Amino acid sequence: MSKRIPLTLVGLLTLSLGSAFAQNTPLTVTAFFADTNANWANMQDDVGRELTKRTGITLKAEFAVGDPDQKINLIAASGQYPDLIAPKGAAGVLIDADAVLDLTSLINKNAPNIKKVIGNQMNRMKFSNKNQGIYFIPNNDTIGQIYFDNDAWFKLQLQALKEQKYPRVKTLKDFEKVIADYVIKHPKTADGKPTIGLSLLADDWRFVISVTNPAFWATGGWDDGEWYIDPKTFKAMPHHFRPEEKEYFRWLNHMNDIGLLDKESFTQKYDQYLAKIASGRVVGLIDANWEIGDAMNSLKAAGKHEQMYGRFPAVLNSKMKAAYNAPTGFRGGYGIGITKAAKDPVRILKFLDYLSSDEGQVLINWGIEGKHYKVVNGKREFLPKYEEMRKKDPAGFARETGIGNYGLSLRYGDGVKDKTGNYYTTNFPDQILENYTDAEKAALKAYKVKFWGDLLPKASQFKPIPWAAAWSIPVPQDSALSEFWAKEQDITRKYIPRAILADPKDFDKIYDEMLDVMEKQLSKYNVLMTQLVQDRLKLWGVLK
Repeated sequence: MSKRIPLTLVGLLTLSLGSAFAQNTPLTVTAFFADTNANWANMQDDVGRELTKRTGITLKAEFAVGDPDQKINLIAASGQYPDLIAPKGAAGVLIDADAVLDLTSLINKNAPNIKKVIGNQMNRMKFSNKNQGIYFIPNNDTIGQIYFDNDAWFKLQLQALKEQKYPRVKTLKDFEKVIADYVIKHPKTADGKPTIGLSLLADDWRFVISVTNPAFWATGGWDDGEWYIDPKTFKAMPHHFRPEEKEYFRWLNHMNDIGLLDKESFTQKYDQYLAKIASGRVVGLIDANWEIGDAMNSLKAAGKHEQMYGRFPAVLNSKMKAAYNAPTGFRGGYGIGITKAAKDPVRILKFLDYLSSDEGQVLINWGIEGKHYKVVNGKREFLPKYEEMRKKDPAGFARETGIGNYGLSLRYGDGVKDKTGNYYTTNFPDQILENYTDAEKAALKAYKVKFWGDLLPKASQFKPIPWAAAWSIPVPQDSALSEFWAKEQDITRKYIPRAILADPKDFDKIYDEMLDVMEKQLSKYNVLMTQLVQDRLKLWGVLK
């Protein structure tokens, strides 16, 4: 889950920054982001100060605490809007409240860099087939992304893998065996605390990331959020109805039954979960890298490299293929909008457009030339101080430099090069390899791959997903489908923990009862979601 903010100027790419922003006086722009950012320093980091110097803009940002949708609803109802807002999945609430501007005309007149980056995919920025306004500039997905080292969510401590001579980890049974063998041999950590086999996170919306979403990754499905979309008929249903996923949750029930599942999985808060991982006690995780990033940074900074994690595309059985690399194309989806409260929306848009410019993207990804990086033989590379900091203390690096804090606008993804032949981002093969610890390199060498992502089935093994991702399709607030998330979560958060923690003989009864309740209470939404998927396919020219 990422974010950035672009700000372009009067429109000619050939203008220098000085002339383009010549008339800018200092301007404070208020903003609310539905994501958290532990490294935000009120633009008092190096890149933030440089952005203010170049553009005159200072962001006064607020980040979500607790349920972001609840906060967005409060903002919409209050009529008191920040200048900028990034609502994630609650965009429809703001559109229905007439809180955000349709940026279509403003982009055409004032945002040449955004137009350059999006190219011929402007349709993917439109809200819906019915409402074709552009209210949000996408910043969660990137253009031209190449996944050199895509993330698999089944993670095992490097020390456990090393001790077991780097065993094959292709199925859930393989994954379980590594955990079980290590816990049996090491029931307590070096400081006398109980070793935890597998820990999950069920705190608030993160329940879907660590508890329920892995069910489709482990069974050959792909990420459509809470839905499964039939690739032949484009019909939608909650993904929990897939029979394979029931077997995944049965496996979690088994992990609990044999004592390998953390007893606090369904009660711990997010900060407690991260602290537990950072302590080095947890052998196995099922989670996304972006969710555990702060804990990984802590382990790295503390030199606990053996207690960091290898990443595996574990599946229910060897006949399945984990579809992390299934091609989606540019998803559009979540982004940042300008509200009607903004006194100078053109200038704010130009700021966002600047972040989408070549110069802006290099600044937010690499920092300041001469201070953070230099160009050697035509190639950008970090100065030794910052290269070392990136490796040993990523959080400190982000707080000091600001690199990684300003992905607020549309931008190019990993693998895309600028006109100098350099990558826009710092996540490319050489840099990825340099950032691996020695413990990771030893593991990768044992598995005979260069990157953890090499363990995943390649994109060429999957058919493209023409609707991209169901979770990225905005839901109009006047649609009954806007009720689905809350109702579905009430059901799954009640029944899935019960099914996992139950006596194995009661698992089927509880899981089947959940499906019965979902069928009675949620089936009416299937048709509505199916219509949204088909509307997107029409908007994108896939269906007529």
